[in-house]
Amino acid sequence: MGLLQISAIVVSLAAVLAFVNYRLVGLPTTIGVMLLSLMVSAALVAADYFGVLAVREQTGSWWLAIDFNRTLMDGMLSFLLFAGALQVNLGDLWKHRFSIGVLASVGVVLSTAIIGCVTYLLVPYLGFELSFVYCLLFGALITPTDPIAVLALLKQAGVSQELETNITGESLFNDGVAVVVFLALLGLTGAGHVEGAGEIALLFVQEVVGGALLGLALGGLAFWMLRRMDDHQVEILVTLAVVLGGYQLALVLHASGPIAMVIAGLLVGNHGRLFAMSDTTRAHLDTFWEIVDEILNTVLFVMIGLEMVHITLDGRYLLAGVCAIPLVLITRYGCVSMALQLVRPWHRLGDNASALLTWAGLRGGISVALALALPPGEARDTILTITYCVVLFSIVVQGLSVGRVIRRLNRDL
Repeated sequence: MGLLQISAIVVSLAAVLAFVNYRLVGLPTTIGVMLLSLMVSAALVAADYFGVLAVREQTGSWWLAIDFNRTLMDGMLSFLLFAGALQVNLGDLWKHRFSIGVLASVGVVLSTAIIGCVTYLLVPYLGFELSFVYCLLFGALITPTDPIAVLALLKQAGVSQELETNITGESLFNDGVAVVVFLALLGLTGAGHVEGAGEIALLFVQEVVGGALLGLALGGLAFWMLRRMDDHQVEILVTLAVVLGGYQLALVLHASGPIAMVIAGLLVGNHGRLFAMSDTTRAHLDTFWEIVDEILNTVLFVMIGLEMVHITLDGRYLLAGVCAIPLVLITRYGCVSMALQLVRPWHRLGDNASALLTWAGLRGGISVALALALPPGEARDTILTITYCVVLFSIVVQGLSVGRVIRRLNRDL
C-alpha cells in the first residue's frame, strides 16, 4: 500500500474519530481521538488473539505499513515544532534562558542516567533482563517532554506566563538534546555510527550547534524575503519552504532538524511578525499555521493509538511499564528541582514550580518514535511496551488533570 493510500486512511480515520469524540465523548480532541484509536487497535489485537485476523502477520495491512518513526521524525515534527515556535515570545524565552537551558541540557543527561541505572537494577526482579546500554537508551527516549503534547494542552491549562514559557521552551529544545544522547548511546550497541567520546562530542556539535546555526540561517533568509514583499499567499509559501526544505537540508547536513525548526520559527514568529509582515499577512499566517498544527496534532494522536498493534502484550513488560511511571515522574521532579536550584540566583519561579513542571512535562510521540528506531529484537519489544505505558499515562492521566493540578497548586502559592 502506497503513502497516499495510507495517508488517506489515517486522515479519514482521524476525521471520523474527531467527530465521534466531539459528538459523544467530549474530551479534548487530541486525547479523545487517541483513546478512540486505542479502541480500534484493541479491536485489531483482539481479532488477532481470537484468530479472526492475523494482525501482526498480515503483510500489506495499512496498520502495519505505517512507519511511525519516519512519519513523525522526518515529516510531521518539522511542521509541529515550527508552528509551536511561531507563537513563543522570544523576549520571554530569553528572560528564562538559564532555567530552560539547564533543564534542556543538564536535566536531560542526568535524567537519562538516573532512569537508566534504576531500570537496570529493577528489571531482574521482574523476570527478564535488559542490557545496561538499552536501559540508558530507555532513559534517553523517555526523558524529553514532548513539545507536541505539551503545546496542545497548555493552551487550556491556565498556567502562569512564567511557567508556560519554561514548560514550552524546555519542551521545544530538550528533544533535540535527547535525540543526540539517544544516537550516541545507540552507537554503543553497534546499531549506530558513533563510537568513542570524540565522536560523541563531534555528534553533539554537529547536531545541536549545527542545527542552531542552520535555524538562524533559515530564519534570516525567510526574514529577508518577507521584508521585500506584501503578499500573504507568497509569504505563507516561504514559511512552508523553510519547514519542508529546511528540515530536509538538516537531514542531509546531519544537523538537528528539530532545533533548526525551533530557531527558524522563533525568528519568523518574532522579528518576522514585527518587522516584515502586514496585519493582513500576520492574520493569514497565524490562521494557516494554527490549522496545520491542530490537524497534524489530531492525526499524530490517532497514530499513537494505532501503534498499540506493535507492542508486545507480555505481563512482565506491562508490569515494568507500570513501575516505570513513578520512576519517570520522581526522576523528573528531582532533576527539575536541581535545575531550578542552580538558576535560583538569576531567576526564581516559585515554591510549587517543580511540581508544576513535573506534572506538565508530558511524554508523547517522540518517545514512541525513538523506541521504534531501536534495532528489531526482544530488547526493542520490551522498551517499546514500557515506553507505551508511560506515554499513555502521561497523555491521558497527566494531560486530563494538568489543568486541575495547576489551579490547585497555584491556589497554594
